[in-house]
This record gives sequence, C-alpha cells and structure tokens, in this order.
Amino acid sequence: MSVVLLSGGVGGARMARGLAAALPAGALKILVNTGDDFDHYGLRICPDLDTVTYTLGGVSDEARGWGRRDESWAFLDSLGALGGETWFQLGDRDLALHVLRSWMLRQGSRPTEVAAHMAARFGIGAALLPMADEPVATMLETDQGLLSFQDYFVRHRSGPRVLSVRFDGAAQAAPTAELRAALADPALEMIVIAPSNPFLSIDPILAVPGLRDALSGAGVPVVAVSPIVGGAAVKGPLAAILEGYGLAVSPASIAAHYRGLLDGFVIDEADAALAGGFGADAPPVLVTGTMMTGPEASRRLADAVLAFGRDLAGGAAHGR
Repeated sequence: MSVVLLSGGVGGARMARGLAAALPAGALKILVNTGDDFDHYGLRICPDLDTVTYTLGGVSDEARGWGRRDESWAFLDSLGALGGETWFQLGDRDLALHVLRSWMLRQGSRPTEVAAHMAARFGIGAALLPMADEPVATMLETDQGLLSFQDYFVRHRSGPRVLSVRFDGAAQAAPTAELRAALADPALEMIVIAPSNPFLSIDPILAVPGLRDALSGAGVPVVAVSPIVGGAAVKGPLAAILEGYGLAVSPASIAAHYRGLLDGFVIDEADAALAGGFGADAPPVLVTGTMMTGPEASRRLADAVLAFGRDLAGGAAHGR
C-alpha cells in the first residue's frame, strides 16, 4: 500500500507522524509545501520541509512548535551583536541543515534530492517530496502592502490583514518525476490533505500546474482533515484569514474551499453538529478526535483517516 500526504508545517508534520506509525515502512509519501521557502543571509530556508523532517526524525521542539529541541543560540547572539537582523531565529543545530542544503543546491543538487538526503540522515523511512524543484514564493497582499510569507508570518507576527494571496513562480513550476511516480504508484491507496492552512500551505501545492488534476485523477479517495476545531484555528493565522475574506471560522468554509477535490472530509468531535450541513454536494464526513496532542493522538487520527479512506474506496468507483 501507499499513501500520499499533502502537508504544510506543524499540522502536516503531526499528521505525517501518525501516518508513518500506522503504515508499513516506505509506504508514506509526503508532498510538502515549499511556498514558504526563502533565502536568508545566503542560506536557503525551507520551514515546512524542515518541520516535517525534524518531527519525523524525532528531534523537533514540541514546546515551541518549530525548530530543533535542545537548541543553542550562539550564532544568533553573535549575529545580533554585529548588527545583523535576528527577526528570523536560526538556532545553531538548525543552522547546520541550512548550510549543507545551500551548499548542495549550489553544487547542482535538486531540492528533491536534498530532501531525500536529509530524510536519510535523520533515519526517516517516508519519502519527503517538495511540491516542485522550481522556486515558488507565497506572497500576500495586505493592508500594509505586499509581503512575503516570512515577513508576514514571522517579522510581522501575522498582524496585517490579508487581502489576497498569490504564488509567484508557480506557473513555471512542475511536479517532479518523484511526485508523478508517487501519484501513479499502483499501490497508492489514498491521498490525505493534512490539517494545514488551506490558503497558505495547501493552495501553493495545488497551484503547481497539473498537480490538482493529477490528484483528482489518481483514482483513489482524496480525504482532507479540517484545521478548524470548535470555531477556532488549531494553529496559525487561518482564523484571521477566513474572517478577512468574510468567511465563517468553521469546517464548512474549509469543505467549501476544497469543493470538487474531496471524496471525504474529517472533522473533530467538537464540530459533530455540523456534519450534515456542508451542502448537498458535500463529500461523506467522518467525525473523530482530530487534536494531535502527542504521538498517540496522531496515530489514532491516522488510523481513523486510513479506515475512512478504505471505506470510501470500497463504496465508490475509485479502483484502478
């Protein structure tokens, strides 16, 4: 069997952790958003990819929700003392990955090859697949002007109101050979969209030409897990973005955003009363616990999502 997961950062990484525990070794392929990637002091930083890598590698800082645990900050302190910008925090352990990645890219390695190298060094059995080898930049038009994602999210702490989002470079990007192979794998059983921000983490992936059609045409159920629980975003600026667009902070808004793509939708028990109210054309809904408070909770959710997908495959014409 094989499962493809579309992932952003923390929520996607926790979903990946559960699926990796539930599936046989090598069965999980993780399609990671790279719209957040940027260059900082000459280093290529890939926040979502690194969060997934550190989480599956067992070294993530669960308390902060990003970066490596047992981190030290000598580099950042020295950088600040020299008058450098320290708004984007680079820990000493984290810095090693960015330095090596940047060097490998300059030597001609593709981002997909670098991701595979890092996964192997961290002992990760799942395949980590950047959404494209070409650079794509998530840009936000806000009430304070045009901002890159990291300027909006880190430097400005998600404070500006988002008016619109675009993905610079997406039109020139293409699914990699590794990604096409994952979606064409005869053993592919289902595609899962993690409870990541649809606008900032999943839409950049879907903006890569041909990718949305490839997902829809893979011949297996596509199931999304809602990142909204009990009228609030689990993490990040999703609630503010929904409100800025005049949309309800509700799983219903997420289901509507993915309309036409999903075969199944997963919501938390706190939203069980909404299960029948997503519209006549809504996909089947699974109600279960979606809060991934630790590895065990991630595994429980993964088991429920996998069982749901298998039920959908058995009840509809998704087979190959």
